[in-house]
Amino acid sequence: MSNPINTYPITALIQQIKAAEMSQQKEVRIDIKNAKLLAYALGEVLSKMNQDYDVLLKNLQKNTGEAITVQFDGGGFSSQN
Repeated sequence: MSNPINTYPITALIQQIKAAEMSQQKEVRIDIKNAKLLAYALGEVLSKMNQDYDVLLKNLQKNTGEAITVQFDGGGFSSQN
C-alpha cells in the first residue's frame, strides 16, 4: 500500500481563498515555501490519479478484450462572477 498523500497544502489554499473572498480581498498571496508544498501536493495528486486511470484502463481492457482510448484536452480555468 502506498503512503497517503499530504493534501494539507491544497486544503490550506482553499481555506485562504475562502477567507479572502469573505473579506472581499482582491488577491491572495502565498510565500515560496507554501507554494512549493502546494506544487508538490498537486503533483502527487495528479500522479496518483494517472496511476489509478492506468490501472482502471488495464482492468477494463483485460475484462473486455477491446482497446480503449482516452483523450484529455488539458482543461482550463474560467472566471465565474
